[in-house]
Amino acid sequence: MSAPRPRSNFGNESVDRLLSTVLAEVGTDANDDLVRSIMVTALDMDRAEVDRLELKIANQSLAEMLNAWRVFSPHSDNAKATIFGSARTKPGQPDYELAKDFGQRLAARGWMAITGAGPGIMTAGIEGTGPDKAFGVNIVLPFEQTASPIIAGDDKLATFRYFFTRKLTFMKETDAFALFPGGFGTLDEAFELMTLIQTGKSFPVPIVLLDHRGSTYWSGWQRFVEDELVGGGMISDHDTGLYLHTHDADEAVEYICSFYSCYHSIRFVGRRLVVRLLSTLDDSALATLNREFEDIVAKGTIEPIEPTDAERRDDDHLHLPRIAFQFDNRSFARLIAMIHRINDLGGAVGASATVGLVHDLGPDPELDG
Repeated sequence: MSAPRPRSNFGNESVDRLLSTVLAEVGTDANDDLVRSIMVTALDMDRAEVDRLELKIANQSLAEMLNAWRVFSPHSDNAKATIFGSARTKPGQPDYELAKDFGQRLAARGWMAITGAGPGIMTAGIEGTGPDKAFGVNIVLPFEQTASPIIAGDDKLATFRYFFTRKLTFMKETDAFALFPGGFGTLDEAFELMTLIQTGKSFPVPIVLLDHRGSTYWSGWQRFVEDELVGGGMISDHDTGLYLHTHDADEAVEYICSFYSCYHSIRFVGRRLVVRLLSTLDDSALATLNREFEDIVAKGTIEPIEPTDAERRDDDHLHLPRIAFQFDNRSFARLIAMIHRINDLGGAVGASATVGLVHDLGPDPELDG
């Protein structure tokens, strides 16, 4: 059974005519079809007599998504890394200082940071990058209503009532993730992030797990993953390649930057996965990819292509070289490994932040031909 799809007509002639009039009144543009669908969905909820609580959730969610867009859209070309970790980590503690060092090194390579806008690791990350290169994605909690003073009042702060809209913003706006030791929230983010990438519901990104030398936090977590999840057959060996564990801030930053040293972005076009690159791969590199990753190619080979009709229609990074293949749509951890190999073959050490990164959220042959 397929997921429900938005409708563009309410089904009542006079109401549909009024919708057209309203859209014309506020000014027509290429997105009118989507705006109209949102309006029809709202009217459908009213017609279905959805209860007031459900309507409040939908209304607040859209308002939070709009506010997040207003916060992030002026900086859409900047590469951003999200920093997760405990709100209880104190200044001077090893992981606090490691997060500051990481933020400083990240900013020096041209990146911006996104944090949960709270104390502890979140504040440390902002101290490292400097507030001018940091965003806050704050959540209103029963015991905490305001953001950390270091980011409070900044125009790069977005505040949310709902965790799910906040998580959507983290995923949608972020090009990399760095996770420091933390509590339930940090582990929730870690497992959810890896689940989304493992299942192809989010785009490929670099993930680093950082803790201070001598810490057993992430090594203990890894033992659980390897012994219980891999050992129990609940995930594959390849899934442990979704992340890097390190105690070194410089290694973490290099890992993040190198992810985009040749690779730029992916886009699903019909049944093909298009991989956009920052530099052209030669015949030898393509042969290497075909040899090492034939297990994830459903049909044909990995080959260079010109921009597809769908990309030309959207003026979607037409200047970049690209390769494409028919992906099996399930081996997403192997796709991450392929991206690393692309960077080995065509990237460079010491790369700075890539400008204008874009991300496709997953395959949908019905919507993109």
